[in-house]
Amino acid sequence: MYLTVFRSRKRADMDAAAYRADAARMADLALAQPGFISYKTFEAEDGETVTISEWDSEFYAREWASHFEHTAVQKRGRDGYYEDYTVYSCDRPGVRRFSKGA
Repeated sequence: MYLTVFRSRKRADMDAAAYRADAARMADLALAQPGFISYKTFEAEDGETVTISEWDSEFYAREWASHFEHTAVQKRGRDGYYEDYTVYSCDRPGVRRFSKGA
């Protein structure tokens, strides 16, 4: 398993409709990528968002990162959507689980 954590803050003056359209397209596209497992996005009270994506391997995550449509949206993000962002990635994360029902 390979994890990518994308922490970001959006610009106050960004085009929200364009962002939503790009985000929806990227979600649809990511779901169709080889090696994709899942993703979830969370928003904090202070406006920071965190998206966690899971991939079968680093290879597939890097393929997604360099997908031609994804790179175009990444550029739009840097140019107009994001105030700042940080990407964290890890291969073979330590995993601990708890389930009350188990």
